[in-house]
Amino acid sequence: MKNAFKNLLALTAMGGVMVAPISASAQSASSRHRQQTKNTWRNLAYGAGAVGLLGLLKGDNTLAIAGGAGALYSAYRYEQDRKSQSKMDHARYQVFRQGSYTHNGHRYVRKTVWKNGQKYYQFVRAR
Repeated sequence: MKNAFKNLLALTAMGGVMVAPISASAQSASSRHRQQTKNTWRNLAYGAGAVGLLGLLKGDNTLAIAGGAGALYSAYRYEQDRKSQSKMDHARYQVFRQGSYTHNGHRYVRKTVWKNGQKYYQFVRAR
């Protein structure tokens, strides 16, 4: 039974990693981190759901309840991270869609920078 459980858990973890979307290179570091965290919670939900299903199939109520609770909690955390990532991306968009802003009496303008074939924006102090 231990080997079957280990194989099922390994298969679930590998499947989650293979299905995970590849983050775009234009994303910010915090958005990439949020995406990775979100994917981890999703994969944990899959694994815990498999444990709960195994508990149901084997008739082990403790395993079924623990797996079900773990899956529900992981799904909840996944949803919270999904909402948070969306808010962060929207806030970043709001900042970079402006052409300029003023901070402490200095004006900063948005410039487009190409690096390794990727398009980036940065704000530089206007003179």
